[in-house]
Amino acid sequence: MSDGGEGAGSGWLRRAGVTGAAIGVVAAGVAVERLTVHRTVRRRARAALDASAPYGSLRGTPGTATAEDGTALYFEADEADEPDGEAGEAGPGRTAAAPTVVFSHGYCLHQDSWHFQRAALRGLVRTVYWDQRSHGRSGRAGVGEPVGIDLLGRDLKAVLDAAVPEGPVVLVGHSMGGMTMMALADQYPGFVAERVVGAAFVGTSSGGLGEVTYGLPAAGARAARRVVPGLLRAMAGRSELVERGRRATSDLFAGLIRRYSFGSPRDVDPGVARFAERMIESVPVDVVAEFYPAFAEHEKAVALAAFAGVPALVLAGERDQLTPPAHSEAIAALLPGAELVVAEDAGHLVMLERPGLVDECLAALLARTIRSHGSSTPEPPLEAR
Repeated sequence: MSDGGEGAGSGWLRRAGVTGAAIGVVAAGVAVERLTVHRTVRRRARAALDASAPYGSLRGTPGTATAEDGTALYFEADEADEPDGEAGEAGPGRTAAAPTVVFSHGYCLHQDSWHFQRAALRGLVRTVYWDQRSHGRSGRAGVGEPVGIDLLGRDLKAVLDAAVPEGPVVLVGHSMGGMTMMALADQYPGFVAERVVGAAFVGTSSGGLGEVTYGLPAAGARAARRVVPGLLRAMAGRSELVERGRRATSDLFAGLIRRYSFGSPRDVDPGVARFAERMIESVPVDVVAEFYPAFAEHEKAVALAAFAGVPALVLAGERDQLTPPAHSEAIAALLPGAELVVAEDAGHLVMLERPGLVDECLAALLARTIRSHGSSTPEPPLEAR
């Protein structure tokens, strides 16, 4: 190898080393905590939680939408309870024009991440939950090909066409799901103007994610941004080996998930924490690699103008290290009249960590949407069930 080649190679290794050292600062704290409990005890505890926890157990009427490339997009619908009076009639205090609430989940999650909100809304209003491509029960296409946010916006349109072919819609999106909503608006502004009567952006961003430090020292964050994409591609090429490694280091992996998912991990119900681990663990490393580059390219602030005329909620966790509160503040600044809520001490998975607060905020949004839309549907008394 030439001197130049050696220099390039050693430079890459130095950058990787800086990244590893920075991540090691985080991992070290996790490891100390994990070493205080015997591994067998932890495995038994996780197995018990997996067997007993109800999180993610709610199911609805299944359906499938077909994306432009033929990918099957799985969704479930929960219907509102029949109103008083004959079936098909509006009945007292109800109207046939009541909106359908459509939930879009985030990166490395699936539709069950909305468990608490699904429980709270069940029977009160029609809701639709879907799995983004390559996540949950949805299919995959073009394995190894990068997945852009614009494609996800078109996927959402396919789901809406299949699951909610008519009537008003309220869109709710967490993290990548909120970005998916922005991509929908960017490509289908006419649809948003005609059909969308409310929007909630939870722990998401309209752009600038390339500058997020993820709680790492500045030098480590810069190095990570350079190294991680190539590292993920290399890991995707050895996915079977990597998955075995993930299983072997499950204790450390679980600690990192908690750290980046929750603002106060020690205060989170162990069943909820394990539920989050299971969702994230279920996503293959090659899927992680296919989606990751899209976030640095995501810039959709201009698309938010499509939502400016409807009631909106912007909600963030105060300690979110993946989409920090400043990103939600930027979204709210572009949506006149939007309600901005920052959940104290909460992290990225705020809908799991602070379900009561998120439910209350969604209730307030639906109430405002109903008043603005002119529906006589009663305000839904959301509660975490």
